[in-house]
Amino acid sequence: MRAGDRPVTMVASMDELQVTEADGVATVTINRPHVRNAIPPAGWDTLRSIFVDLGSRDDVRCVVLTGAGEDFCSGADVGRTDDVTRDRDTHPMQRMRIITACCEALYEMPKVTIARVDGVAAGAGLNMALACDLVLASDRSRFSEIFARRGLSVDFGGSFLLPRIVGMQKAKELILLADVIDATAAGEMGLVNRVVPVDQLDDVVAEWAAKAAAGPPRAIAVSKALLNRSFTSTLHDALDAEGLGQTFQFTTADTREAMLAFIEKRDPEFTGR
Repeated sequence: MRAGDRPVTMVASMDELQVTEADGVATVTINRPHVRNAIPPAGWDTLRSIFVDLGSRDDVRCVVLTGAGEDFCSGADVGRTDDVTRDRDTHPMQRMRIITACCEALYEMPKVTIARVDGVAAGAGLNMALACDLVLASDRSRFSEIFARRGLSVDFGGSFLLPRIVGMQKAKELILLADVIDATAAGEMGLVNRVVPVDQLDDVVAEWAAKAAAGPPRAIAVSKALLNRSFTSTLHDALDAEGLGQTFQFTTADTREAMLAFIEKRDPEFTGR
């Protein structure tokens, strides 16, 4: 364990959102398996706060997002009449701004983010997985941009994320028809990085998370930001940004450590300095 790591569990929102931390990896678990981990209205702002906090901390190198039980997340919980009644004085646009802020906090987090998907990932739940850097799915996973079936248009960044991942025509098919696809189809279209047997999912997630946590955090944050902006940048803009990024990296202790480790034929130990 690295100095400063906290092998503790933080529980938020009455156990419905849980964060565990160990060895530089924070795991955020949506703990509402009785509704396939659907997010209640108040949950989006709690999630946003969690993402902002984890993104700001030097002792967190990687964030894993998952759901309790046998599902990832079925999107927003639209079946809680108590929440609807309590929230009736809030304008729908204000509620959507909270969801928007949650998406931005996850997508722009300067850490490697991994979605561990088992079972259902639907609606905002699917798009929350796609807002992560990497998606690992079990072979029993199912995916759906289910919004049209609920009389809704796409949200949580789906109109931005999906075309960039699977292409515009396939994105239109998934969003406009709102079909449910299995893990094999998701893997074939590149919706997920890898599909693994369910009994191997935790091992593969742990392997990828450990590898991400062992990397140089400043360099990874810069590379992630460059990739996230690539579709809105010209080649000239990208090259300028890459040049600035590399110039910064050469001032860091991590780059010096990497070069020394190469010469000494050993693995580098990155500190984020």
